[in-house]
Amino acid sequence: MAGTSDKPFRMLCKAQGAALTTSEMVVIQQHLLNTNKSKYRLDFKGESAPISIQIAGSEVDELALSAQKAVEFGANIIDINMGCPAKKVCNKAAGSALMQDEILVKDILTAVTSSVDVPVTLKMRTGWSRNNKNALTIAKIAQDAGIQMLSIHGRTKEDKYKGEAEYDTIASVVSQVEIPVIANGDITSAKKAKQILDDTGASGVMVGRAAQGNPWIIGEINHYLKTGIHAKTHSAESKKRTALEHIQQIHKFYGEGLGVRIARKHILWYLQHFTNKPQTCWAKISKIDNSNKQYQHFKNCINELN
Repeated sequence: MAGTSDKPFRMLCKAQGAALTTSEMVVIQQHLLNTNKSKYRLDFKGESAPISIQIAGSEVDELALSAQKAVEFGANIIDINMGCPAKKVCNKAAGSALMQDEILVKDILTAVTSSVDVPVTLKMRTGWSRNNKNALTIAKIAQDAGIQMLSIHGRTKEDKYKGEAEYDTIASVVSQVEIPVIANGDITSAKKAKQILDDTGASGVMVGRAAQGNPWIIGEINHYLKTGIHAKTHSAESKKRTALEHIQQIHKFYGEGLGVRIARKHILWYLQHFTNKPQTCWAKISKIDNSNKQYQHFKNCINELN
């Protein structure tokens, strides 16, 4: 997730039991490598393997080169983004907009898989509009091109994140391809993860927005899938400790100014899970521009919620 799955968040999710995390999507071009965005998005020091780097773009040669560069930055897996519905991405004919051009999709996937020796995976949606759900066609193209795993969000590009995800399309893909398929979209509980796996036959589930401010959902899903029993709820103190450590890691990774700005959204997400009335704390925290003060005020806020 752009703006969310950075290094501190990935490491947190792995600590909570995530089998695989993927970087924020990145366009790896020479003139962009010295930008702050690329510097932070391509920092994987200290992360445990496998390292999955998600690349984005709309040009065949550009994506093949991005894949090669990603391997140089430590990628054990290359993930191609054909799932992002954001306007600024789709306006460049990248992300989920690529699904409209099946010939281009074939050329891109073939070029990328041929350009690197590591596994290449594909993240996509069910189609580009409700009347044009071509996930199965894209999935077969991907399989023939050498893609080794698919992750499918149960919405179209047109849907963005509106309404509810549907899983019938994912089930159809699972039944007609031989490579692993991961189900994604609205997986908000351990029980729902199990239901989606049962209904689709998918090889696994991918959790996105539900982990924002609630990384514990990953361990809850793992426990339920392994035992059929809901995991014991984490204590309030344990959750507070995890959230505070995460904010500290954000400050450490990004530094004073940027760290404070990026931490704000995570603090808001945590507050929304810690209390039904996050606005009282948030009104003060949102105006703080010093990392120590931000951390301390967040700590005081969540300690007062007991």
